[in-house]
Amino acid sequence: MKVSVALLPVMLLSACAVTDPADDPVVLKLNDLERRLMSVERILASGSLVDIALQVDNLQRQAAELQGRTETLEYQADEDGERQRVLYQDLDQRIQALEQRLQGVGGGSVRDGGTLQPGQLPVPGGSDRDNYQAAFELLKEQRYEPAANAFKQFLASYPDSQLADNAQYWLAESYYVTDEFEEALRHFAVVIEDFPRSRKVPDALLKMGYANYELQRWDEARAALSRVQREHPDTTAARLAEQRLNRMGEEGR
Repeated sequence: MKVSVALLPVMLLSACAVTDPADDPVVLKLNDLERRLMSVERILASGSLVDIALQVDNLQRQAAELQGRTETLEYQADEDGERQRVLYQDLDQRIQALEQRLQGVGGGSVRDGGTLQPGQLPVPGGSDRDNYQAAFELLKEQRYEPAANAFKQFLASYPDSQLADNAQYWLAESYYVTDEFEEALRHFAVVIEDFPRSRKVPDALLKMGYANYELQRWDEARAALSRVQREHPDTTAARLAEQRLNRMGEEGR
């Protein structure tokens, strides 16, 4: 196919018209760089970077201030802890001194083997139950004299306690087990007279029978034992009373 020489310039112009310079990748990259440069220049012109730098400096200063306050608070907390420790040690020493003074009154804690003076509770400042239990422990340990003193002071200090009848009974028992039968009889009688509804009444009557038996007061012994059988027939005390009465019969008492 032959192209006319006259048409060649027209075809070249058409080819140039088809290829747009704006679509050239190199041109596009240059345009993007130019836009970014103009953006940076605008930021510099407006002072935005300076503002950001100032804000960063301000934040750093505030952080430093907060760190300083934190260290101050930690120091104060350490000082408070030290003061509390000193106060605790002082309080502990004062309590120990008071305990030593209390022990000095009775020659040492009665629960640790010390003596118990008349008028002194085994647990000064304790409740009625605390002092009753302490006195009862002394009795179980066969420390009869301090047990008797403890029960006496319990009854003087807590006359309206629900444990008063038991305390009166064990006071009498502390004399019975040491063969102080006259004193035991007197205190067992108090159980019967002052606490007639107590569950300890049958046992008190039984022990009165036993004490009179040891004193060879046969009639008084028989009367007390018979009363247990008559007034409290379904109790262990009644069965023990029967056994002692049978023994007395065998012995011709």
